[in-house]
Amino acid sequence: MRTAIALCLSLPAWAGVTAVHVIERSDVLGNTAFGAAGPYERIVAKARFAVDPKTPANRIISDIDLAPRNDDGLVEFAADIFVLKPRDPKLGNGTALFEVSNRGNKGMMSMFNLGGGGADPRHAKDFGDRFLLERGYTLVWVGWQFDVPDGPDKMRLYAPAARQDGRSIEGLIRAEMITDTPAKVLPLGDRSHIAYPVIEALQMTVRDRCDATRTPVAASAWKLEPGNTHVRMEAGFEPGKLYELVYRAKDPVLAGLGPTAVRDFISYLKYGGAKASLNVLGEQRNHIKRAIGFGTSQSGRFLRTFLYYGFNRDEQDRKVFDGVWAHVAGGGRGSFNHRFAQPSRDGHPHLNCAYPTDIFPFTDREESDPVTGLSGGILENAIAEKVAPKVFYTNSSYEYWGRAAALIHSSLDGKQDVALDSGTRSYLFAGTQHGPGSFPPTKGAAENPSNGNDYRWMMRALLVSMNEWTTSGKEPPASQVPLASKDQLASVSALNWPKIPGSRAPQRPQRAYRADYGPDFRTKGIVTKEPPELGQPFAAMIPQVDVDGNEMAGIRAPLVQVPLASFTGWNMRTAKIGAVEEIFSMQGSTFLLPKTKADRAKSRDPRASIEERYSGKADYVAKFTAAAKDLASKGYLLEGDVAKLSALSAGYWEAATKR
Repeated sequence: MRTAIALCLSLPAWAGVTAVHVIERSDVLGNTAFGAAGPYERIVAKARFAVDPKTPANRIISDIDLAPRNDDGLVEFAADIFVLKPRDPKLGNGTALFEVSNRGNKGMMSMFNLGGGGADPRHAKDFGDRFLLERGYTLVWVGWQFDVPDGPDKMRLYAPAARQDGRSIEGLIRAEMITDTPAKVLPLGDRSHIAYPVIEALQMTVRDRCDATRTPVAASAWKLEPGNTHVRMEAGFEPGKLYELVYRAKDPVLAGLGPTAVRDFISYLKYGGAKASLNVLGEQRNHIKRAIGFGTSQSGRFLRTFLYYGFNRDEQDRKVFDGVWAHVAGGGRGSFNHRFAQPSRDGHPHLNCAYPTDIFPFTDREESDPVTGLSGGILENAIAEKVAPKVFYTNSSYEYWGRAAALIHSSLDGKQDVALDSGTRSYLFAGTQHGPGSFPPTKGAAENPSNGNDYRWMMRALLVSMNEWTTSGKEPPASQVPLASKDQLASVSALNWPKIPGSRAPQRPQRAYRADYGPDFRTKGIVTKEPPELGQPFAAMIPQVDVDGNEMAGIRAPLVQVPLASFTGWNMRTAKIGAVEEIFSMQGSTFLLPKTKADRAKSRDPRASIEERYSGKADYVAKFTAAAKDLASKGYLLEGDVAKLSALSAGYWEAATKR
C-alpha cells in the first residue's frame, strides 16, 4: 500500500525540527514480514528546522551570525528525509541506524545486506538478504549536502546563504579538474556536483602531480561555458593532468547546517514529544532507545568532522549518537562546516589535492604538533561535554595508502603507537580496497585487476557488536590495526613487497600536510589562501606485508589467511589515462598466485604456488572454513555467516585454478 500525504506537523522551536511534511507513507514489499520485526513501512518526507544562533550548541556552525533569520530570530532550513521502520515499533530492536548519505545516495543496505541498495529501494532485489530489516533496525537517512548532483531520489539539504548586512559575500574557491579520457569541457564541481558559478576568474594552472609546480594556462587557451560552472579548452584537457581554476564566487551556503540537520533530526527521533513520534514513526515513542551513525568514505569523514566540532550535543545538551561508525574515512575530515565549502572534495594521492581533508588533528584524544604548536583531538569536545559516543573506525588497506589512516593510531612522525580512547575501536580489513571487492576480480581502467576481497561479511559482525556495545555495554572485539611497536607499519621505502612478475609497488602514497588556508580558517572557517601554503608533511605509514605481499596486521579474512592471491589496497594508473607513477584512486589489486610449481619457476614468482600450498580443492575449502570459524570465535564474523562464506570458497578455488 502506498499513500501520498501532505501532513505538516508543528513542533516546539527548541526541538530543532519545527515541521515534518510527509510526502509518502507506504508498505515495504507489500507488507512482507521481515522475521521477528514483522512488516516494514517507508516514510518519505521533508523536515523543516529552525535553530537559535545564540544557543551554545549552534555557535559551532560556521557563519551562523551571518545567516538570515525569521521573525523569531531563528535560522530556518530544510532537509529530505527517508525512513524504513517496523510497522509495529514494539517489534523493532530499539536502534535507529542512521546512514550519512554519500553524495546524496543510500548505501547501507548494499553494505550490510550483501547486495541490493538503490536510491529508492522498493523491489525485492533492493533489499539483498534483508539482514538489517530482519534484525529490527529503524533505517534513517537525512539530506545534509547542499550541492549533490541533480538526479531522482537524491537526499538534499536546503540551506540559506550567508549575507553581510543584507549584501552578498564573496570569497575564494579552487576547482581542481582531472579527466581520464580526452575532453574539451570539464565541470568546476567535483564529480558533477553543483559548483559555485564564477564571478571573477583569477588563474588557471596545470601540473603533473599533487606536489609538482603549477604552470599557468594562458587565458586565451580556455573560456567559461554559459552558466560559469564549466570550463572549455579547445585544445583539450590532457588525461591525468591536474588542472585548477582559482576564482571568486558569491553567496556561500551555510554548509554547517548539514550536520545540524543530522543532529536535530536524530535528537527528534530519540527525544521528540508524543506528536512527533506519532506522526512520523507511528507509536515509536519510547521504542527508539539509541542511535548509531554510520558513514562510508565521504560520509565517514563527515562523522569525524561532526564529532570534532561538537555536533554530538544537541540544543538541550543531550547526546545525539550513542555510537558512531566512520568507515573507510582514514585520517580525514572534510569541507562540511566552512565558508564556500565544497563537501564532495576529498583528498587522494592524485585527486582533490590539498583540500582541507587530511588536516590536524587526527587522533581521538588530544595530540600536539611540535612543528605548528597546534593541539586538539577528534573527541575532545564530546568528552568535555559528556556526550562522547562509542566509536568504530574501519578502514581498508587503501586508506593507509590513500587516506593517511595510520595517523589515527600513530604519532605524527609514525614512530610510535598512540592509544585509542577507551570508547573507540579501530579495525583494518587487511588486503582490501576502498569499496568491497568481488572474486574473481575484474580489470578496469587501472593497471591490475581490482582487489577481490569482500569485507562486508566482517562489517555485519561489527554492526552486531556496535549495537550490543551501545545497548548492553558488551565489549566489542579488540582493535586490529598495524602497530609501529610490532614493526607492522612501514614507510614506502621499507615495504617488503615481493618481486611479483608484472607488479610495481607505488612510491607516492597520500601525504597529509601542515597546510595554511589563511589566518581565519581554523577559527572562523574562512579560506583566504587558494591554493594553500603547504608546510612539512606528516609521516605516511603503510601496513607491512608478509612474503606473499599480504598484510600481516588487521582482520585477515579467510581469503588473506588462506591465500590464492596477494591482495593490496593500491593499484596504479596507466599510460592511457596518464600519470603512470600515481596510485589509481580507491582501487586495490589482486595478484593471483602461480598455479603450479612449474608456473612459479617459469615466471620467477617468489610466492609458493597454489599446488605447493594445498593438496586440492577439498584441502583449500577445509582450511578456508577453519579460518572463518576462528574469526567467528573472536567476533569478527557472525557464526551464521561462516557456512555462507565457506560455500563461496569452492568458487574461489575454481576461479583461481582454472583461469
